[in-house]
Amino acid sequence: MNLTQLLEIDRAVLAWFNGSNSLFIDALAQNLTSGFTWIPLYLALVFVIIKNNDTMPQIFLAIGCAVLAVVVVSVSVELIIKPLFARLRPSQDPLIKHTIAVVNGMRGSQYSFFSAHAANTFSLAVYLSLLIKSRSLSVMLVSWSAINCWTRLYLGLHYPSDIFFGLLWGALVGWLAYAVYRRFGKPLGLPRTQQTSQTTATSYLQADIAKLLYIMALWIGVVIIYSIFNT
Repeated sequence: MNLTQLLEIDRAVLAWFNGSNSLFIDALAQNLTSGFTWIPLYLALVFVIIKNNDTMPQIFLAIGCAVLAVVVVSVSVELIIKPLFARLRPSQDPLIKHTIAVVNGMRGSQYSFFSAHAANTFSLAVYLSLLIKSRSLSVMLVSWSAINCWTRLYLGLHYPSDIFFGLLWGALVGWLAYAVYRRFGKPLGLPRTQQTSQTTATSYLQADIAKLLYIMALWIGVVIIYSIFNT
């Protein structure tokens, strides 16, 4: 299989995901793809980290490594990788942009390879899954990243290959962020390994994880209702 055939497959898969005849799904995808939509999730995660660490150095390290992952992804993708490959977004490519379903004129910036949304969300999903070690939280975070990836395809802002390589880069950066956490956490007694019926393998309270999952489900419900009333 040559490059031309791979690109044709890429476009065919994108065509399957891109757009619909539903104004509600249009609004939902546009709302879900916005970073501002997920501020309550970020705040809830910060609260859980603060509540489950004993000292300010522990808190700063846990949150700082999450910020580090986002910064590394954002800088590497936006300033190095996208300009280097210079692959036009589907919604910007003059050869196919008129076949792409665009929602409310949303065409994004010029380049698409690879997806910063996919890389950022998955780097956080990987890092926080390793940090907290809760299966239910990991499923939620991976699902959250998958939702973001779906919105980029639905809105015609990325090809499937952009998403795939973004996820790979995000996984690597998330793992490296956790490696930094382990390296600098040793003098701080981190990561903790005492597990009970009420805590995860890294001593995060299961009750706090349950509250976080509840907040996530409730907030998605709010976004869905908001999307219904804004179609």
